Amino acid sequence: MKKTTLEKIFEYASMPVHGTLSRKLRKDIHCQINDGEEYEAATFFLGEEFVRVTEEKDGKMINTYYDWENIVSVKTVANNTK
Repeated sequence: MKKTTLEKIFEYASMPVHGTLSRKLRKDIHCQINDGEEYEAATFFLGEEFVRVTEEKDGKMINTYYDWENIVSVKTVANNTK
């Protein structure tokens, strides 16, 4: 999958964090990269060479890094608001 396509998927699922280059997942949207962990309230940084996913768990900030070239799939799940 092309980097530009992946960027559009991440942009759809998130919104900019004011004053930074990061993007926070939209409310009620979850994101899964390469059939791995499903991120719920994560912040994404879409770098030139990598994607960084930051999330808070058990009072700790955890950063996970993905190489653009190794991202095979991205799944977004929206909670039904009806």
